[in-house]
Amino acid sequence: MKIAIHAVGRMKAGPEKDLAARYLDRFAKAGPAVGLEFSGLTEIPESQAARGPDRIREEADRLAGASLGDAVLVLLDERGRNLTSQAFAENLASWRDQGKRTSVFAIGGPDGHDPRLRDKAGLVWSFGALTWPHQLVRVMLAEQLYRAATILSGHPYHRA
Repeated sequence: MKIAIHAVGRMKAGPEKDLAARYLDRFAKAGPAVGLEFSGLTEIPESQAARGPDRIREEADRLAGASLGDAVLVLLDERGRNLTSQAFAENLASWRDQGKRTSVFAIGGPDGHDPRLRDKAGLVWSFGALTWPHQLVRVMLAEQLYRAATILSGHPYHRA
């Protein structure tokens, strides 16, 4: 199954970008052994609309234009479900085993995700009740994708 990341906003050079890239590289190397292929990161600029609802709608339209097709859409949102790393890995394995071809992980803009996307999402996932900067969300997502690949392969990286 291909794994894509769609993020609103551009990541500037710095340690967060380096760390996210390191984990995505690790995932790209570890994932194929368990049937997960990293297909890339798409960044879109934040909407410049004056009103929050208009920004949310524009950003959702850009994601919908990214050819979601029959992909499993995973929204990262503070109001989503909290999952253990093991449960997340099991979700990925389940989608893969059901023959899903693609999963798209969407990191929204500062105003969040459009309700239309929530209705289409296979999972709305939270990294906790705290609000995280988008740069750290990317790092945490990249690390959890790598961790999921190691869990599924039985690698000792995950020792819980």
